[in-house]
Amino acid sequence: MSAEELSVAVVGAGMAGRAHAYGYRQAGTVYDSVFPKIRLAAIADANVPLGEDAARRYGFETTYSDWRQVAEDPSIDAVSIVVGNALHREIAQGLLETGKHVLCEKPLAGNLEDARAMVELEREHGSRTDSAGRPLITATGYTVRRTPALNAIRERVENGEFGPVSNFIATYLADYSCDPRAPMSWRYKGAPGSGALGDLGSHVIDTGEFLNGPITAVRGAFMDTVHKERPLPVGNVVGHAHAEVSDEVEPVENEDFLTFTCTFANGAIGTYTISRVAFGSPNGQAYQVVGPRAQASWRIDKPAEFEYDDAQAGYQTRGPRRVLINPETPLFANSCAMDAPGNGWNYNENFVIQARAFLEQVVGRPSGLQPCASFADGLHTLEVIQAVADSAQQGGREVAITR
Repeated sequence: MSAEELSVAVVGAGMAGRAHAYGYRQAGTVYDSVFPKIRLAAIADANVPLGEDAARRYGFETTYSDWRQVAEDPSIDAVSIVVGNALHREIAQGLLETGKHVLCEKPLAGNLEDARAMVELEREHGSRTDSAGRPLITATGYTVRRTPALNAIRERVENGEFGPVSNFIATYLADYSCDPRAPMSWRYKGAPGSGALGDLGSHVIDTGEFLNGPITAVRGAFMDTVHKERPLPVGNVVGHAHAEVSDEVEPVENEDFLTFTCTFANGAIGTYTISRVAFGSPNGQAYQVVGPRAQASWRIDKPAEFEYDDAQAGYQTRGPRRVLINPETPLFANSCAMDAPGNGWNYNENFVIQARAFLEQVVGRPSGLQPCASFADGLHTLEVIQAVADSAQQGGREVAITR
């Protein structure tokens, strides 16, 4: 590596891994154009054809069959970990020990024990440097918070326009587990809280805290599993895709759906509904922020706009109005080639902003982008998830969360 070049790699070539690869490919094109050259070094995946396909699509130089090859490659500076949650701890440790900067996809780990160990790695390696003398960066990837429309809502929350926030309503309804013949995978293994709550809930929990501050207590939790067992796949399973299955089945260990309420640091009461068995909702993520002086809402299938209502208009014309993101919207200007109102927004661009923010942390060149969450932040999300699971197991009892 030279001072003018950053070399990056991605461990994992599935759906989210491809999104990280795309993010790195585009990271040098957004915001300030004066930025070190980004070398797309390697994609690593045990499924070599899948890794080769991702490398071809996104312009990475080579494919490795094992993450250890990434760790052993002295030319690589920064790495995204985008594989099964239970593998995050081992890979993060190996990469940090060889002086790599690490961006780990959410949730941080498969369980609290691993997450706490990763925070210890963050503390241990935070005082160490890479081959260019830069402090090692450890980050957790939360991409929803990079949405311009949500940042516009957050700006209004912080300005006190809601006066104050009284209610926050979050739903994440997905249908990838509706089919009982969908194959068994790592997503269906693990303790209560590691299913729909860990996979989908980690997104909406982080977004709720991004808007309202930390969750201080959860209560009223309920979770259950609709499909108690799933058939084993004959071959590899990528992401949520269906695959040929055998007649052999294994039990599903975690939850298909759940609901809970919570209290945020700003006093708002949150209501969450999350499901991976919601028919007809391929990716139904939505948020509503309510207060005595204003309310706002956003949904992922209309990412380039949000609804906002306040007392600016008289009663004759008052009501929720559609606000299109535009160059005055946080994060939008220079975030893509056509940053003009009405051109829409693609969630893939969130990965570009995240990659740029991460690499700015690596080179120590902040531009005003919010830094990526830390491993400690990722642990906090898992502590909230555990509190929800504990509340559900105890009949909805309130569980306090300290940080």
